Amino acid sequence: MEKINKKILIAYFSWDGNTKTIAEKIQSQTCGDLFEIRTAKPYSSNYQTVLIEAKREQKERARPELVTHVENMEKYDIIILGYPNWWGTISMPIASFLEEYDFSGKTILPFCSHGGGGLGRSVSEIIKLAPNAKVGSGLSIHYSGGSDLDSKIKKWLEDNIQ
Repeated sequence: MEKINKKILIAYFSWDGNTKTIAEKIQSQTCGDLFEIRTAKPYSSNYQTVLIEAKREQKERARPELVTHVENMEKYDIIILGYPNWWGTISMPIASFLEEYDFSGKTILPFCSHGGGGLGRSVSEIIKLAPNAKVGSGLSIHYSGGSDLDSKIKKWLEDNIQ
């Protein structure tokens, strides 16, 4: 990818490491700043339990407290935003993150890891939560991406960052 003159933040929430792996691959291709969204209360490491937690949070429209915060968000032009697809949409820590900052004039490029649900309705939810941002096309990666992950990321970035 050619050097671009925009400041990039790769912000991600990862439950089991898949989204983190993808974020790190994106960081290696963009040289953007990597930022992990972490919650005050960790989620269960048990898959079945975290499914129940995620469904309950969505039903309640919960906004988990975050313990990590971006300093100087205003310096970023592009926010590459990663999350697992939980029950067809963003995980609630992403909602907390989107409500914490002003994304006016910024571009958000969403990517998600999933076990079969693709992007679901996550992009439309991001648009609702960051109405003053330009939201680019999303990238959905099955689990941690497989052997062609780097080429998928490269094409997505080329299609979305000018």
